[in-house]
Amino acid sequence: MGVWSLVRMPRRSVVNLLCLGTRAVSLLNGNSLQPCFHSSIQRASSLPKAGFKPEKVAVVTKTTRYEFEQQRYLYAGLSEEDLKHLLALKGSSYSGLMERHKIHTNNVEHIVKSLRTEGIEVRIVKRGEYDEEVVRWADAIISAGGDGTMLLVASKVLSKDKPVVGVNTDPERSEGHLCLPVRYTHAFPEALKKLCCGEFRWLWRQRIRLHLEGTGINPTPVDLHEQQMSLEQHSQAHRITTMDSRQRTGNPYQSFSKPNLLPIRSLNEIFIGESLSSRASYYEISVDDGPWEKQKSSGLSICTGTGSKAWSYNINKLAEQAVEEVLNIGKSQTGLDIPLNRDFIEKVTDLYNESLVFSPDDRRLFYSIREPIVNRVFSSSRQRGFASKVSVRSRCWDACMVVDGGTSFEFNDGAIATISMSEEDQLRTVLLEN
Repeated sequence: MGVWSLVRMPRRSVVNLLCLGTRAVSLLNGNSLQPCFHSSIQRASSLPKAGFKPEKVAVVTKTTRYEFEQQRYLYAGLSEEDLKHLLALKGSSYSGLMERHKIHTNNVEHIVKSLRTEGIEVRIVKRGEYDEEVVRWADAIISAGGDGTMLLVASKVLSKDKPVVGVNTDPERSEGHLCLPVRYTHAFPEALKKLCCGEFRWLWRQRIRLHLEGTGINPTPVDLHEQQMSLEQHSQAHRITTMDSRQRTGNPYQSFSKPNLLPIRSLNEIFIGESLSSRASYYEISVDDGPWEKQKSSGLSICTGTGSKAWSYNINKLAEQAVEEVLNIGKSQTGLDIPLNRDFIEKVTDLYNESLVFSPDDRRLFYSIREPIVNRVFSSSRQRGFASKVSVRSRCWDACMVVDGGTSFEFNDGAIATISMSEEDQLRTVLLEN
């Protein structure tokens, strides 16, 4: 098959042939490739049987950068003028932060007013005040912020019967892939009307559940969102939590002879690795109850279909430079007349990277071993792949297991995590057309 034939082939066929950059040379040699990544188009979500109008809604708002800086220096007894001066020294604009804060605040007020106009009882909750009691109270929850706020909101909703709706309150400065289309930020009454009339689709996003077992486990989580910690502070936070737990219980560390289900669910990904990023993470991994394999790497990521567009995508994507270099090697080794022009390289790169993304309702996990070390002691039979269950045994010294970049658990030598999915953990979200 000639290379120009590849360009003329249907899109799906090209994806199946070019989905692994590491097999590019095999492609150029004319060898057949086995399908690798699942490149699925998002399956049609179900239409609601009737409109949805909750009686009680919790609106969980993000902490703006202005609020964060204000709270940060409030404990030091600094005035607002002192805050302006300190921000200027750091090269930050006080007026700019205040402007973004007002935009967010005005959009939150717009959401709340729209809900109350429809006779819906509303509770406004700062993300630091968001807990299980708020979840129990509400019939539905609105995340007022960006994707980070949406992830936090979703992590505490354990029932698939409770809808979660994301609204991006500052679209110009905040990502909102998990939120309603941007235009509904300023036209929320229209979105609310569509919800009440049933003019939308439900999308049940699959999520990850975590079981912990083994020795030396401290199941007390550390919230990273509010603290915005550095690596040193992150490590220190776990030690402070441990000390507090010891004072309360005498011993914060526990041994679980059976897997213990953690009360948190992951919408995007789980990351396991040493707190200090320059230190290699040492662990053992078993995929779908297969044999344990010793690994040393820069950490392990396990994502959902929702998370396949996020960190996992950036871990595995190829740059045009890498694709061009691989194709050049293939061309020199095979003598094939490959048109290495910019359009062709860009097309191959895009098709490969698109194949890394799979549907949010897909029931499989996707694991990625970051920068695996391979030598006579450590091997890596597969650097990435799909699985129904992944088990990890820690051999680390100062490691953490981080859920959606916001909640961290200690994960040191002797701890075993089992990462899987369950139908009962699906998150009910909304799909609205532009």
